[in-house]
Amino acid sequence: MVTTPVIKNCSYCLVHVPDLVQYGSKPRREIIENPSSKESIAHSLRSYNKACCYPPNQTFVGNLSPDELGNIPRPWFENEALCSAKGKFGEILDQKSFYGLLKLADVLNPPLFAVDDTVLARLREGLAAHPLLAGFASRLAAIPQDVHDHSRQDPSRSSALAMRSEGKSCGWFYGDERAEGKGDDNLGPYTLLENLCTKASGALALTWLLHREKINPEKIDFLISCGEEACGDRYQRGGGGMAKAIGEMCGCTNASGMDIKNFCAAPASAIITAAAMVKAGLYKRVAVIGGGSLAKLGMKFQSFLEHGIPILDDCLASTALLISEDDGASPIIRLEPGAVGTVPAGAGFSDEAVFRHYLLAPLESLGLKCTDIDRYAAELHNPEIMEFAGSGDVASKNYRKIAAMAVLAKQLEKSGMNAWIERVGMPGFAPTQGHIPSAVPYIGHAMEAMNRGEIKRVMFLARASLFLNRCTNLLDGVSFVLERNPRL
Repeated sequence: MVTTPVIKNCSYCLVHVPDLVQYGSKPRREIIENPSSKESIAHSLRSYNKACCYPPNQTFVGNLSPDELGNIPRPWFENEALCSAKGKFGEILDQKSFYGLLKLADVLNPPLFAVDDTVLARLREGLAAHPLLAGFASRLAAIPQDVHDHSRQDPSRSSALAMRSEGKSCGWFYGDERAEGKGDDNLGPYTLLENLCTKASGALALTWLLHREKINPEKIDFLISCGEEACGDRYQRGGGGMAKAIGEMCGCTNASGMDIKNFCAAPASAIITAAAMVKAGLYKRVAVIGGGSLAKLGMKFQSFLEHGIPILDDCLASTALLISEDDGASPIIRLEPGAVGTVPAGAGFSDEAVFRHYLLAPLESLGLKCTDIDRYAAELHNPEIMEFAGSGDVASKNYRKIAAMAVLAKQLEKSGMNAWIERVGMPGFAPTQGHIPSAVPYIGHAMEAMNRGEIKRVMFLARASLFLNRCTNLLDGVSFVLERNPRL
């Protein structure tokens, strides 16, 4: 029997990792070229408390609505309206606790994240004190003391990365030093640290999703990962396996899984795929997970240093969403023929062509106009990060384009554009980690607003920069409509 898919629940988490900023792609390259950059970065890092009090971060985890964020004067890093590590949708995790998850995510022998007994005990303590992660602490306790060979006793002789937290050494992070891993750049310390950060942060989001839904991990039937990492060795670059790795870590013993890649649009594509699976009756509960991107940490750090402000891109972001059968209360994903917006290969490169395909076409198929949508969510990049780097307010630009298309379609008067944008838009509030800001951060807020009866329909529009793969000059776009459950 065909069922209507719904988004049953969601979670959004941030991990404040100031000591990993130096291992973001941009900082790492700059430090190699100019070693003094490392000290400049260290002096410009925020404290955990400052990261928790940052209004966009509070919006991401659900304590502030986007509308409330828009009423807070900027610069936001100087206007702390609320400060809480725990959010409605998840939390802002501290670095010490995350290192415990990172250690548990490491399943290789010899280990990638090499620590001594003292550090291991500290990591266990950090997890044990966390009400939601105590189960991970008990598993960490079962890990034996790491055995170090001669090269590991002198990490300076290898390419190992120094791991530090709060001014203290936390061990070293290695590449795969076994015979099959040596000489493979895909299995070097930087790439494997990036992969494990995605796994650990994704596991945090999935743990929160299971907690919010109050279900056991064994109830998940299928997992889809939509992160930006590229797991695999030299023969299987980007082969994947992240979904099942996260599921294994969280105890989803009955679930299979796969990874979906579509650059920034991957989460939206994953949600649509999960919804189609549920509608077809293949699975009852599909979890979509997006882990954080280590490569994007500190991506705009030079602009922050130039302006004398703290480095604001210092958090890994992750999300998890549960797609399931209609429960009569959760918002439904419209999957009728033509309801999902796509951008075909022959669409061209202009914004007008793209928006005609993934904005106007699906609405027309549903018998709707642009003005029938209560809110739009596109790329929700935090403008405070983007503007200092000269990229402008990405969210604001997208709302202007959406409104312009509504005018071209004769569904909105040009004189009413600004007022309409004010009603259907919102400020960006997500970290600049590609897939994370692309529309889906608003799902949690949309679900709450629908439950309160404030809105009926939201359209999510995600863009993908396919040209980054150097195999095409095309971009991509995908969209879907989320609607208040008619049985509410």
